[in-house]
Amino acid sequence: MIAALKYFSVWILVFSLSAGCKKKESILVTNENKKEVLFQYGKENQEKDVTIETGYGTIKIKLYDDVPLHRANFIKLIKEGYYEDPEFYRVVENFVVQGGVPMKKLDYTIPAEFNPNHFHKKGAVAMARLEENNPGKESSSTEFYIVHGNKYADWEYSEEEKNEGLTTLPEQRRIYTTIGGEMSLDGRYTVFGEVVEGFDVIDKIATEKAYSEHPYKKIPFKIKLTEK
Repeated sequence: MIAALKYFSVWILVFSLSAGCKKKESILVTNENKKEVLFQYGKENQEKDVTIETGYGTIKIKLYDDVPLHRANFIKLIKEGYYEDPEFYRVVENFVVQGGVPMKKLDYTIPAEFNPNHFHKKGAVAMARLEENNPGKESSSTEFYIVHGNKYADWEYSEEEKNEGLTTLPEQRRIYTTIGGEMSLDGRYTVFGEVVEGFDVIDKIATEKAYSEHPYKKIPFKIKLTEK
């Protein structure tokens, strides 16, 4: 009887531990619940450091806190294994390198989160989006890009500012004319992070030979949250 009780107690303990270790089920994001789900997910998951490993080297990214929906969505995709076999499938020198999982999309978009302090300088990380039937300029939930860009001369900057109807800050002019970027994307696509290490890797990927913006060879990468 004592042996039976001991066995029963051990079984209860194992069951309790198993129940305690059970992973929280993922909540499906839809266009109807996306704001509520992503805001809550962002509160519960505060990570903002991301590492991308490529055959050209490592890129380290810092996500912005004040773009909560995009940060939460990106972290959720990484944690839940969406980027299982990702690649940089679009390469445009002096413009952007775009990554994701070709032919694998999710059926929701992310509301635009434009911020004048986050612009398309070299190394800016932003989400792509559909151009048509998208008056709110909502972002793709899965496809992101990193700006390669180029440096602007002062006169080019002033001309682009006028042509694009942009109201810019002095810091933007300084960065665009010394570090570079792509002004034509400002106010059109949401920037939600920036590269803090690995600019040389972006240069290598962006200058890879391509045909109609598709690199001749596959450029796979691995993406993960950076452990502190």
